[in-house]
Amino acid sequence: MNNIFDFCNIILTRSLKNNMKNNIIYYSVGALMYCPANRKSIASSLIQNKFEEKFSLALCLEDTINDNFVLEAEAQLVKSLQEIYIANQSTPLALPNIFIRVREHQQIERLFDNLGICSELIKGIIVPKFSLDNADLYIDSLIRLNSKLNKPMYLMPIYESANIIDKRYRYNNLYQLKDKLDDIEELVLNVRVGGNDLCHLFGFRRGVDESIHSIKPISDIFTDIMTVYGQNYVVSGPVWEYYSGTDWDKGLRNEIKEDILCGFIGKTVIHPNQITVVNESYKVTRKNYDDAISILNWDSKNPNLVIGNSTKERMNEYKTHFNWAEKTKLLAEYYGIIE
Repeated sequence: MNNIFDFCNIILTRSLKNNMKNNIIYYSVGALMYCPANRKSIASSLIQNKFEEKFSLALCLEDTINDNFVLEAEAQLVKSLQEIYIANQSTPLALPNIFIRVREHQQIERLFDNLGICSELIKGIIVPKFSLDNADLYIDSLIRLNSKLNKPMYLMPIYESANIIDKRYRYNNLYQLKDKLDDIEELVLNVRVGGNDLCHLFGFRRGVDESIHSIKPISDIFTDIMTVYGQNYVVSGPVWEYYSGTDWDKGLRNEIKEDILCGFIGKTVIHPNQITVVNESYKVTRKNYDDAISILNWDSKNPNLVIGNSTKERMNEYKTHFNWAEKTKLLAEYYGIIE
């Protein structure tokens, strides 16, 4: 690859040929657990396989870090990843997908220069408060970074800032941002929504028995994001902040059920207790899996494109349900099947 422009042309060409939602990698973020990047126990927890479950890890340099201690947090992040890298070279570890949530685009080049070969452990960059003010800067930084690496470095932008509140400009802003992301479509692993940040702008906070989808101003924003991005990108569900106490897990399961119905895949979590609930909630039922496989393996000699499913409970229609079937198969491959 000779330069950044060659890289851009390759990405654009591949984007025209492939639908990212047909690849399991875009469904593989799953439960994304946030952790302050300055936490000194990160390396030991991963080396000892403390969590023992399928999940992804976001090392956060943004809201979880005091503004006066950013450089210290960066240094600790590099130190942690160096320890993990050395341990992994000695004995291969069962590592999660690891992402870095940055606070500004300048951090990206600085961090990866300091990480050196340890950057092999990183799956991608999480961009908070993604907006028209910073989109080009982050995208350009990602393209430059990818031109230097031997593996793809993915992007996960978070939609959580005030610029998508005002309905007079919301769709225009969302579509402009999508046009920018479409230039690097293959590298956009997920589009993420910042539920708590959006609630903060209104002064909202849901209880343990309440779903964010019942907060109409927020759910309207989610609906618009899904409308703009849902056909081309995997959009991940908002954070659930309860991890203990009465019925916290019931509340999480109920919200994930609504997430799934609204098209969201995966969930931001803030505590290891939540990982199991997310993984169990996204398992595919045997009935859905069997129907999906039947649709994907439709007999081309069959003159009909609609037929009752194997249990004769509902109709499977090839043209109508094909996209659902592809998504269901990929979810089953990642999360598993519940009998």
